[in-house]
Formats: sequence, C-alpha cells, structure tokens
Amino acid sequence: MVFCHGTPWSSKTWARFAEALSRDFSVFLWDMPGYGQSSKQPEHDVDLATQGELFTELLAHWNLDAPHVIAHDFGGAVSLRALLLHGARFASLCLVDVVALRPWGSPFFRLVHEHADVFAALPPAVHAGVAAAYIETASHRGLRPDELAELSAPWLTDDGQAAFYRQIAQADERFTQEFEDRLSDARLPVHIVWGEQDTWIPLDRAIRLAAAIPGASRRTIPAAGHLVHYDAPAALADELRAWLQRCSA
Repeated sequence: MVFCHGTPWSSKTWARFAEALSRDFSVFLWDMPGYGQSSKQPEHDVDLATQGELFTELLAHWNLDAPHVIAHDFGGAVSLRALLLHGARFASLCLVDVVALRPWGSPFFRLVHEHADVFAALPPAVHAGVAAAYIETASHRGLRPDELAELSAPWLTDDGQAAFYRQIAQADERFTQEFEDRLSDARLPVHIVWGEQDTWIPLDRAIRLAAAIPGASRRTIPAAGHLVHYDAPAALADELRAWLQRCSA
C-alpha cells in the first residue's frame, strides 16, 4: 500500500499508521517534491499536475502494479490525477479529507497565493509564527507542542520557508477541475473518510465526492477536524484497517 500526504504536511502524518499496517502489508511512504525531506529547490515545480505525473512514475519505479492507496488533503488530488489522467492502476483508494472538488483553499491560502513573494520575505521568526498558527487551525482538538513542532519543522529552514509559500503560489483549482468530470470513471473500490469538524475542507465535499464516484462508501469521524490523524488516531486506524480487510478479502 502507498500513503499520500497533503499540504503543508509530509509523510510523517502517516508514519504511525504505516508502521501499524506494515504487519500485514508492504507499505510505501514518500514526501512529495517540495515537502518533508524531499528537494525544496526553487527550480522544481510542485504544482498538482507535476505531483500527479511524478506519483505515476514513482509507482512504476517501485514496480507496484495495483497498490492500495490512502491519500489525505492534496494527496487526494495527486492520486486522482494519477488514476484518472495518467492511467495508474490501484487496487483500492481511500480518500481522507481530500482536495478533490472546487472550491478549495482557505482565506489565508488565497491571500498567500496572491502575495507569495511578500510572505516568503518575512523574517524567520514571523514566518514561524504564521506557519504554526496556520497549521494549528487544521486540528479540531488542538495539537500538542511536539506534534506542532513535528509538522512545522520542514518549513522553518531557509529553503523550507520559501518552499512553504511556493507550494501555495503554484496551487490552482484547474488541477482538480481537469478530473472532476471523470470521477465517474473511477471503477475501483473507493472509501471516503472525513473529519466531521473539518473547517479546511467542509463535510459537504465528502458528500458530493461520494455521489460523484460510483459505489463509493463514506464514513464520518466525529470530534475530528482536517488533521484527523491527530484528532482521532484510533478511529482513523480502525477505519483504515477495516477498509483494507474488506478490499483484501
């Protein structure tokens, strides 16, 4: 199985789940270019179109013919582009609070999109406060200091600060618009999991997404926001394992 993270996250959001499921599956984690431990060089494009192509190529490089894919946030758009536009084959797809249907992007996201160069030039201490405040809004219960530090760390270096705003500047709703009309072509088991209190991508997107994909199932996790991994880890782990057992039966 392959885990896809979102923005402004990294594979660390899935690390604990990957470790638990590795008892039963061969598990692959990766950091999208511009995220986590991957390259943050300014000449590397990090838009969703590029990520979808690279994910397709990565699956081929790993010789994975039809893995189970579990995706969060931007990882949903990346995996759906790979599936619907680039011919990637999955055994199943689990979409957790994903970017897939317009409109998406918080007011802060749109502000940065329009003024990325200004934000990239912020003093490091100010940037650290901005990044932390933004990241915290993704959790419903609130993040512990160690969790916030883990999620913020990749963005607090010199290249990390520039990359933080670069990935927002290159975001564009046309990258999801390009596959919205093809969602009905997703002829594989699809399960949609959503934090009931997600303020980044409201629950109505989950309802619309389930209606657009034939046969898709849907589960809402109460008392969880966009970072359901941190708000309700046990509930999410149970949901993922139950889904994978049904798909592997």
